[in-house]
Amino acid sequence: MNDHPDIRVLVVDDSAFMRTALTRMIQSEADFQVVGAASSGSDALAKIHRLDPDVVTLDVQMPGMDGLETLRQIMHRFPRPVIMVSAVTEKDAEITFNALSAGAFDYVPKQMSSTSLEITHIRADLISKIRAASQSTGACSSKHPVRKPPRSAKSPTQAFRTVAPAIVAIATSTGGPKALEQILPCFPADFSLPILIVQHMPAGFTTTFARRLHSLCKVDVREAVHGEPVRPAVAYICPAGRHMRVQYTGSQVQISLSTDPADALHIPSADILMESVANVYRNRALGVIMTGMGCDGAEGMKDIYRAGGLTLGQDENTCTVYSMPRACAERGVLTQIVPLLEIPAEILHATRQRKPA
Repeated sequence: MNDHPDIRVLVVDDSAFMRTALTRMIQSEADFQVVGAASSGSDALAKIHRLDPDVVTLDVQMPGMDGLETLRQIMHRFPRPVIMVSAVTEKDAEITFNALSAGAFDYVPKQMSSTSLEITHIRADLISKIRAASQSTGACSSKHPVRKPPRSAKSPTQAFRTVAPAIVAIATSTGGPKALEQILPCFPADFSLPILIVQHMPAGFTTTFARRLHSLCKVDVREAVHGEPVRPAVAYICPAGRHMRVQYTGSQVQISLSTDPADALHIPSADILMESVANVYRNRALGVIMTGMGCDGAEGMKDIYRAGGLTLGQDENTCTVYSMPRACAERGVLTQIVPLLEIPAEILHATRQRKPA
């Protein structure tokens, strides 16, 4: 018997097939236990009250009380990590982003064709997110104290920088959609830099997400297009299933989108974006690593740091999952560690206080 208590999960879905399939996937993990299944929102609320699960998986589309309203009731009455299980239609994507804004921990897309109900392909994603959600309970754990950057760790290049950043590259994953919704509206319409964003997200979601952010922001937010030039006051969201790089074409910096390398752990990869930003912009690059699982972005942030650029990491207290910023902090490649809502001010300060290159 392991030393850790089982991670107790409640599965909520109006489809009996989905309840069975999800239960089997979850219970295939030795330390996971499905304590119950619910077929409706009201059933879910009653079972959360009675069973007190650690994590809830919640279908987006349900008759009666839908997933979004059920989530709001859970957050109000029994707050705990909730993972939305969503189809990849445009309607479901929009509801999923509303759910993340309302407090959902993360989401798992179920891509089901008309000819197959095979959903075991979501197992690894589902399991990793349930595990991360269970570990996030109580937010900041005493096992991982907040790390403040040692002032002496700044390199001479960074301590005496005189050039202003010329680009901002942001990497984020779990918790990222809500975090981006909080910080991007802080940038003014005349912001002097382009912003390139890698948000780990499945196909079918990035177009809706870019449109949603555009409606909230003063800067122009769009899904990146291969070959377009990078422009000030535009935030480019990397499309799902492609890597995004910057490259010189003549005297102009353009966006390059490709599937190479196809064997990368994440597509898009934050490391690939940031490596290209470091190569093109050198000490005029500004990298930001935010909430997310895993360590994507750590090598790319190291590239920016070594090139003399600025590197900001979101602090542990404001992260949904601290893994991505932690990987950078432990490598010693962060210029500053700041709370989420202070990130825009730090970026604006850097652009205003330093002389243009």
